Order: sequence, then structure tokens, then C-alpha cells
Amino acid sequence: MATSGKKHLNSVTLLFKLPYYTQWGQSLLIAGSEPALGSWNVKQGVSLSPVHQDSELIWCGSVSVVAGFTSEYKYYVVDDKKNVLRWEAGEKRKLVLPEGVKEGDVIEIRDWWQDASEALFFRSAFKNVIFNATEGVKKESQSVSLNKSLDPEDIVVQFVISCPRLVSGSTVIVTGSNPQLGRWQTQDGLKLSYVGDSLWKASCALRKSEFPIKYKYCQISQAGNSTLELGPNREVNVDLSSPKQSRYIVLSDGALRDAPWRGAGVAVPMFSIRSDEDLGVGEFLDLKLLVDWAVNSGFHLVQLLPINDTSVHGMWWDSYPYSSLSVFALHPLYLRVQALSDAIPVDVKEEIQQAKKQLDKKDVDYEAALSTKLSIARKIFNLEKEKVLNSSSFKQFLSENEEWLKPYAAFCFLRDFFETSDHSQWGRFSQFSKDKLDKLICEGTLHHDIIRFHYYVQYHLYIQLSEAATYARKKNVILKGDLPIGVDRNSVDTWVYPTLFRMNTATGAPPDYFDKNGQNWGFPTYNWEEMSKDNYGWWRARLTQMAKYFTAYRIDHILGFFRIWELPDHAATGLVGKFRPSIPLSQEELLSEGLWDFNRMSQPYIRQEILEEKFGSFWTVIAANFLNEYQKQCYEFKEDCNTEKKIIVKIKTSAEKSLWVEKEDNIRRGLFDLLQNIVLIRDPEDSTKFYPRFNLEDTSSFRDLDEHR
Repeated sequence: MATSGKKHLNSVTLLFKLPYYTQWGQSLLIAGSEPALGSWNVKQGVSLSPVHQDSELIWCGSVSVVAGFTSEYKYYVVDDKKNVLRWEAGEKRKLVLPEGVKEGDVIEIRDWWQDASEALFFRSAFKNVIFNATEGVKKESQSVSLNKSLDPEDIVVQFVISCPRLVSGSTVIVTGSNPQLGRWQTQDGLKLSYVGDSLWKASCALRKSEFPIKYKYCQISQAGNSTLELGPNREVNVDLSSPKQSRYIVLSDGALRDAPWRGAGVAVPMFSIRSDEDLGVGEFLDLKLLVDWAVNSGFHLVQLLPINDTSVHGMWWDSYPYSSLSVFALHPLYLRVQALSDAIPVDVKEEIQQAKKQLDKKDVDYEAALSTKLSIARKIFNLEKEKVLNSSSFKQFLSENEEWLKPYAAFCFLRDFFETSDHSQWGRFSQFSKDKLDKLICEGTLHHDIIRFHYYVQYHLYIQLSEAATYARKKNVILKGDLPIGVDRNSVDTWVYPTLFRMNTATGAPPDYFDKNGQNWGFPTYNWEEMSKDNYGWWRARLTQMAKYFTAYRIDHILGFFRIWELPDHAATGLVGKFRPSIPLSQEELLSEGLWDFNRMSQPYIRQEILEEKFGSFWTVIAANFLNEYQKQCYEFKEDCNTEKKIIVKIKTSAEKSLWVEKEDNIRRGLFDLLQNIVLIRDPEDSTKFYPRFNLEDTSSFRDLDEHR
């Protein structure tokens, strides 16, 4: 606890110092976990003041605390109203006072700003996988107390250095210009103790007359070889003119200076990691072979395309890995059926061998590989289901994953029963509820084994991928996953959590040099406002699930987390969309600019001369089948074809389709051009708001506006 009001017994003073250059109007402060540091309220933190020291700008600030004070803290750059402009990267700092601190002592804490490049190596992918140097290293306590032998002229200096890239088996020393640091002889340097989180510490008492002291940190290998850190000598000095001398100086020296680290990796689709053991497609256990190859090739990272279940359509379309049926369930395609049991019957083994011969082709037969694996898995499941499903490991898996696993299994059953993943077609099951789910998955139903089979498959996928992930970590290879921006419209997630998605919209990308019509991926956009109500629980659960296997993620379309190209769900292309969030134009703004005919600018602009130019003599057929003439030579779309998706359907199903059977693509593109011939897009949720249509200056609707509009 920190002191407040009158000074308590055993109080000490913390003096923070940090070199940092700011811009005019900026200042630094400290906020931390304890009340003395603001309890993480930046506006209540400890303000620092700048002091010029030689060529550096040092920010200083002090606070009184009790002798046993501990706290987490960070440095922040703020404006004159204490609004945060930026904060240092990396983990929160942990402050533990040196041993022997007494009433009235001043503890000077000299920190360095933690930037993003330095903090990178403290990420789990680097610290726990690639380097992993401190695994098995025991923490050491500095049991020797220095205060008993301290002279009034002594200052206790604590050296603190982080070594995330430490070579396995090495120790750390500090060597320097004075006797206690070995006079630059590494064998006589001060040995540091490992205290956890890649941090090494050591303290020694130094006479005031010995300052300034130059020093460096050094790695000592198991063989006794020393590697001095790069860069100039570090230096510590004291201000002997200060009326209140610091009794302790904590040198929080950041990271040991090493040569720039370089690494390489490989990105590969899971289905292409083939081996002699696979059944027509790469499997999770094949990752172990790829990891071995990566190690032999000097690679440190294996990145996969998404591996979640995509079984939406029940056909080869599902091979597209970015359209998830579930963001939690793994894809059964990557299951190794031979590893399901140690007691696979001979006839099933023969079936597996025959299937391997048939499926061992250069190209993956998605449908055949998946159906074969599921068929074989069902046979093995029927033989050992009671043994596996009653095992303690399966029960633990079910308990830890039931939040998503039970809805997933129910969804798969209903998908197959109704022969569609479109849950709006499931009658009374269209609307998800916990009661309906419990009845669907309860024991005693005729379909209970179907539900349990989906549990069984996911359980073994979990085991196999976990085995591969553990193997990669042991080999110091990062396994990196891919996080798609969207989920399929007809997915478990949209069924269970419909309010988290804007189901009347679609995600895409605006037109660019490569595609003048933009892209429409079909995924509903996220309802971030609704997601925020439970602190983004769905996202946290999703990332936690991925973290069971991966120590790094690729975030697909990162821009979409801040601003997404949103389209109406009736769109087929990506052209007539808008960014969300974005600031629309109001009717008042448009009126102030002399723009008043909102219908003219927001509805398809179709005139006879446009039809003749686009379709030639065929324009009369187009007009008769797709358009109404509401005014002489002015047309609008009929109700049954006034969206892109309606146009696609009508072209395919119209009784008159024989008239354009050889021109279908040209007719569709031409009708899309007419539909998209607008200047403004009216906001579907507020008819008084508008958005400029992308590339509006290229439309005939814009060109035909008179100079007053």
C-alpha cells in the first residue's frame, strides 16, 4: 500500500527518471496498479518534470510509499490536459523495492522507454517458442542483504536487464570499470540472478567516489565463452550536489543489446502438406514433418491458411478456407483416421489402404477425401464410442468446449436433416435457444449418436492438432494461424449469436485497379456496438480457442476491424457500398449546395438513349422484360429485378430466357451497369443520409446532371 496524507512510518521516496524527447505541449507521467500511482487512472498518475542533462532530456518525478511497496506501472505521453497521446509498448513494468530499504531512504529508478521493436521479443511466439532460453531455468533469490555492511558513503546499485534472446544454458553477468564489476574482466564480473519473465538482477554496494562507472552486460555460455553486448559502454553517475542523496539506484536497462535478429518462415495451405500417411489431403499430423523440414531449412515459422470447418454447402465450394461454418470447430478434412484407434479392424484398414490409392493424386479431390474420411471415422466411432466418450480426457474436452461444441454438433445435424445450412429454412429451429439446443442434444433421441459423432471427430482433431502444435514448440518453430475477417452467413455463429452480426449486409472491398466492380465476399458485417456490451466476449473466446494451437496469428483484412466496406445483402458485386463507419452527407448539406432532387441522384438513371447505346437493337427486349417506362423514354426496374441478386435469378429463370441464352453474361453485366448508374447511395437505416457512389464521376447519371445540380 502507498502512503497518503501525513507521512507514515517506514516511508521511503521513489524517484523515477526516464530520458525521453517530447514535442512542445507534451509531458510524461506514470500510472500504475497502486493508489500512489493512480490505480491505472492516467489523470491521477504521477506527473514528471523535464530536466536537461548534457544532451538528454530527463523526465523526473517522485512519490512517497511504504517500504514494502510493489506495483505495476507504465509511462505515458500526455497533452496539457493529461489526455493520452501514446504509451510505451510491452508488458507492464513490475516494481519491487530492493532488500534492506529503510525509513527515509530514496530509491532512484532509472528506466528506458520501451518501444515496440524491443517489446516484440517478449511476445509468446519469440519468448516461449523461438528463443525459449529460460525454460527450465530456476528463479534465484538474492538472499544476501547488503544493508548490514553499508557505509554512509555507499550507494546500492541494482542492475536489471531483460534477455529474451538468451542462448539456452547461458548466464548473465555485468562487467565494468570498477573492482566490484571485475575491471572489464568477464570472469570477475558481477553474476546476475534470474528472477523470471526473462529478467536478470544483481545488486552491489559502490562508493560515491567511484562514480561515474562504465559497464556492459555479458552472456556466459555453458562452455564458459563470453559474449559482450553490442553498442557503447553504459554509464551510471550520481549527483553528489543533491541535498537528498539516493541510497539505492535501480538501473532498469531495458534489453541486452544483441545483433539484429533475422528469421524466415513459410506460408502454406493445410491441405497441401502431403505425406505418405495422408488420405488424399494434408492432415494435422503431417505438420510434424513440415516442422522437421523447417528446422533443417533454418526456418522459424510455419503459417497456415484457416483450418476451421467450412462445410456449408456440402460440395467443393467448401474448399474455400475463409468462409467458416464455425470459428471454433476444426475441419474434419484434416483428420487422420488411422490415428483414431489402436484397434482398427482389418477390413477397415484395408478400406483405408484402398482409399489412399484412389485419393493419392496431385490435386485434392475435396468432396471424395472428406466423405471417405467421415465414412471411415463413423465405422471406428461405432466400434469404440462408449470407450472414448466415457474416458476422462474426452469428458474434460467436452467440459472445456461445450459452449461452442454442442451448438456446432446440433447445427451439423440440422444442416444434414434439412439438407441446407440456411438456418432460416429450419422452421422452429431457425431461432436458436438454449432450451431447443438441450432437447436436440439430449440422450435418448434417435439422433443422439449423430450428435456424439461430431463430438468425437472434434475431440480427435483437437488431439491431433495439439500434438503437432506441441511438437512445433519443442522444435522452436512458431505455428501461426490465420484469422479470417468474416464468417459465412449460414454458420453456427450467426445462428447462435445473430445480434452480433448485421445480417442484412455483406462484407467486401471497394473497386480498385484490378476490379472495377469491387469485391463482395458475402459475409455479414459485425455489429461492434452489440459486441462491446459483453466486452467482446465472442472475439475473446475465438482468440482463446486459437491460442490452444497457435502462438501467432495473421489477421486477414486488418483494416476491416476499423473500417469495413459494407454492402446490402441483395448486392452481388462490391460496387454500390459504403465504408462503415463513415460520415454521410445529410439532406441539409446537399440542399445548401443546391442539390435537391434526391430521387434523381439515388435511383438508377435509365434513359432510352442509354439502353440503345448499351444493348443496341436488343434494347426493346430488355425494356419489355426488366423495365417499366414511368415517363416517356424514362425507365425504372421492375420489382422482380430491382437488385443485383434478383437480376441473376430472373435471367436464369425467366420464361423468356431463350431470347438471351447466348448473351447471358453480357445482359447481366449491362443490367448491373444500369442498376449501378447512380450518384448517391441512400442510407438504408436513415433515408435522409447519403453516401457518394464510388467512381460516381464515371457514370452517365453524373454526366447528365445540369450545372445547377
